[in-house]
Amino acid sequence: MVLMQLAEFAADSKTVAETASRRGKIERLAALLGRLRPEEVEIGVSWLTGQLPQKIGLGWAAVRDTRPAAPASAPALSLREVDAAFQAMAGTSGKGSATQRRRLLAALLARCAAGEIQFLSSLITGELRQGALEGLMAEAVAAALSVPAADVRRAVMLAGDLRTVASRALREGASALAGYRLELFRPVQPMLASPAEDTGATFERMERALLEYKLDGARIQAHRQGDDVRVFSRLLNDVTASVPELVETVQALPARSLVLDGEILALGDDGRPRSFQITMSRFGRRLKVDQARASVPLTPFFFDLLHLDGDDLVDRAARERFAALHQVAPGLMIPRLETADAGEAERFLDQSLASGHEGIMAKDPESAYEAGHRGFSWLKIKPAHTLDLVVLAVEWGSGRRQGWLSNIHLGAREPGGGFVMLGKTFKGMTDEMLAWQTARFTELKTGEEGHIVFLRPEVVVEVAFGDIQQSPHYPAGMALRFARVKRYRPDKRPEQADTIETVRAIFEGRAARRRPGLS
Repeated sequence: MVLMQLAEFAADSKTVAETASRRGKIERLAALLGRLRPEEVEIGVSWLTGQLPQKIGLGWAAVRDTRPAAPASAPALSLREVDAAFQAMAGTSGKGSATQRRRLLAALLARCAAGEIQFLSSLITGELRQGALEGLMAEAVAAALSVPAADVRRAVMLAGDLRTVASRALREGASALAGYRLELFRPVQPMLASPAEDTGATFERMERALLEYKLDGARIQAHRQGDDVRVFSRLLNDVTASVPELVETVQALPARSLVLDGEILALGDDGRPRSFQITMSRFGRRLKVDQARASVPLTPFFFDLLHLDGDDLVDRAARERFAALHQVAPGLMIPRLETADAGEAERFLDQSLASGHEGIMAKDPESAYEAGHRGFSWLKIKPAHTLDLVVLAVEWGSGRRQGWLSNIHLGAREPGGGFVMLGKTFKGMTDEMLAWQTARFTELKTGEEGHIVFLRPEVVVEVAFGDIQQSPHYPAGMALRFARVKRYRPDKRPEQADTIETVRAIFEGRAARRRPGLS
């Protein structure tokens, strides 16, 4: 098998981007994966999901300044040669390293033909949009192996890295997928929930539901082996040093080894939750932990158990996992109720709201733990309508907001890749938030047109809104009404934002309820 050439890879990437259907994208990606050499798979999977494995410290400005005046007459680079060039950039440090990295990038681009330059420029700046997000890529790997996508997702959950799983499975065969087990101190992607319109909609999805309060805290995963405890954030960062009280709590549990999924939050003297921002303040880099612990103590609540004393529980039914959790940490569980009655669920929702929480979660008692997957086994029910959207662009403010980046353009995720705009808002922003987003969005700028600054789509914002209406002004034909910023979500990645399908389901659900009253 010959080395994969960059020109061929870039052309295939462009073809995937131009393929409209999800199935078509999967088929093309699977075919491309099948042509890669084993040592090229990790590179290919990374690039196809729009990720550059190396941190090269270069962005839009560097690409603009180092593009050659004219492309090379003929392509001549392989994937491995380009990966080695990026590795050299990432390994450059010390005085003058920024200049040296630019020189290396200029030398790389000078050897590229036009299509290759476009591909690498998009990859470096985070603008590669062929629609191959990690979920779709996992399905492509499954198609290349002729196995169910659930088998690949499970292996990725336990390995923590799609690139590693794809490389090993395509090298050793589908049987390699079964060899992955949960490994202590290697965090797994958290299982995610889909929004449900109300409690009635929950029981259209599941006959019975395990309900629990939906907390507005920081998602954590705690691993323990003997007295060694480590805590990981929603983004799988090690935050052990920031939460000593959680370490002590987990050390005191009656178990030799375990992996817990839950949330921690700051509570007031009355036992009600304080704001999400106060909870997240405990993770500030410059914070002195002892002082922070005294001023903002955190309380843990657990809602799932993935491993206990040598046994992995991820494939067990939720009811069985929760029973095991009750045996280990009964006083640390989120309030829970199992029911098949929508009226009882509504009363439980009222109790949660009266306690100061966001709403409730509804979980299928028979469901396995599907890490990193947003299906319908877990549903979230909140009375206030909110969406997690991605900031696509921002406008310079005027009047009192002169000199600040203010009005943000909001986008929902498209299942096949990319984002579709749903409107703008400048409401709900404090002066502190304006100062933060001006600094942050300046770093993410990809271009500017008049008063509009275009951004790499990396920032997730939680937006509250009054309604969704038809709109001819936006590509999806829908727009948010009375949108306002609730908070930014540094704990979420763009691929975890809500999809346009979720937005459309909310819109159509409301339209259906209004329709009977229309003449």
